[in-house]
Amino acid sequence: MPDIAQSPPVLAPPTETRAKPRFDETILKYFTIASVFWAIAGMAVGVLIAFQMAFPQLNVEPYLTFGRLRPLHTSAVIFAFGGNILMATSYHVVQRTCRARLYSDFLSWFTFWGYQAFILMAGLGYVFGVTQGKEYAEPEWYADLWLTIVWVAYLVNFMGTLARRQEKHIYVANWFYLAFIVTVAILHLVNNVTVPFEIGSVHSYSAWAGVQSALIQWWYGHNAVGFFLTAGFLGIMYYYIPKQANRPVYSYRLSIIHFWALIFIYIWAGPHHLLYTSLPDWAQTLGMTFSIILWMPSWGGMINGMMTLSGAWHKLRDDPVLQFMIIALSFYGMATFEGPLMSIRAVNSLSHYTDWTIGHVHAGALGWVAFISFGAIYYLVPHLWKKAGMYSTKLISVHLWIGTIGIVLYITSMWVAGIMQGLMWRAYDEMGFLTYSFVETVQAMHPYYIIRAVGGVLFLLGVLIMTFNIWKTIKTPDAAENEALPASPAPLPEHA
Repeated sequence: MPDIAQSPPVLAPPTETRAKPRFDETILKYFTIASVFWAIAGMAVGVLIAFQMAFPQLNVEPYLTFGRLRPLHTSAVIFAFGGNILMATSYHVVQRTCRARLYSDFLSWFTFWGYQAFILMAGLGYVFGVTQGKEYAEPEWYADLWLTIVWVAYLVNFMGTLARRQEKHIYVANWFYLAFIVTVAILHLVNNVTVPFEIGSVHSYSAWAGVQSALIQWWYGHNAVGFFLTAGFLGIMYYYIPKQANRPVYSYRLSIIHFWALIFIYIWAGPHHLLYTSLPDWAQTLGMTFSIILWMPSWGGMINGMMTLSGAWHKLRDDPVLQFMIIALSFYGMATFEGPLMSIRAVNSLSHYTDWTIGHVHAGALGWVAFISFGAIYYLVPHLWKKAGMYSTKLISVHLWIGTIGIVLYITSMWVAGIMQGLMWRAYDEMGFLTYSFVETVQAMHPYYIIRAVGGVLFLLGVLIMTFNIWKTIKTPDAAENEALPASPAPLPEHA
């Protein structure tokens, strides 16, 4: 049975004697709009580089080549789109569940404009060839230093709001947000210790070298996935699914177990990126073992989120926003099953360096991160702009189906292509020579690259439909005329 009775006091109705605090919603609007803007920009670059892989003549020297645009795409969708929606939702959730205004208006605006400045500094650097060449950590020292200042301001503002809370209990979504903020700060500081070439140079040497550099980079890289793209977005899941479904979290006790298990186990999984390398075998085995153990907390969290609809499954039929969130959880479960599977040495010997990995990454990025973000955006926009609902629920459904079809085309083409790639690479003839040359494997990939690009176009089209829907919602003068979403009174207090 769900332990709803053990849910924290924050789930109880508010008393009439408590005054409703004045929340800062303006900053939330800015972060929300910024996240949509960067989603379009980052995904448009993703579509371009997908076509560049299928049609190399689209590479334009020197600035618009795949090598320079690929980190621009990854940083734009992860740190620009993902980072802005995490800041928007974390600032929204911490205010509502703590019944307290954000700690500092100055720090709120500093984090917004400072973070946008970091995105521009990093992105322009990629286009002009200024990069460290580290996965998910490409920005050079000057951008990293600025991001550190912005991130400390973000941490102080978030913790300051928790400290001034009017609710005794800290709701579990805030735990996930805080783990995301603190851990990303530690990862960033350790991995990006560098020394500039010379005074005034934008390029730098890493303090780490050789196998130590590889280990630290993938300790950083995998935990950027684990805490930026997982823990932070689980904070979204634990607040917005109960709110949209008008149901308490299925098991609050399980959410706490999910939190502690995830943050303890995830931090050790990075070495599975370095199987069959010069990394010591014990470290490789450690990464593989902890990756497999991750199945349990990951699926526990997925089940907890889905079972929040227990007794209210009928709402899923008519509410496309809730459909976005539950499909996101499905992809979360699928990606967190596939990742540990790929960390097993026997599987990794086939999958590593192939496009199977690209399919896996995008199953998580598009299906989990983007879809749970879209669900949160569809929830936030009518609430922040005081509308009865989104301009059109039909357009939300169109976005849902176009986006889902786009994901399916993308990931299935990369799964098939990646497995084919791995099998071709290790095929030998009777003389012991390789059966296929590398060029032949590239030629075999061509139709799958086209399918991937089409999937990317569909996903981007869905985002453009969402943008139109948001714009019409904001511009609609009379909220009563909106095509309102199904009513979703809060499972948290009225003020939350």
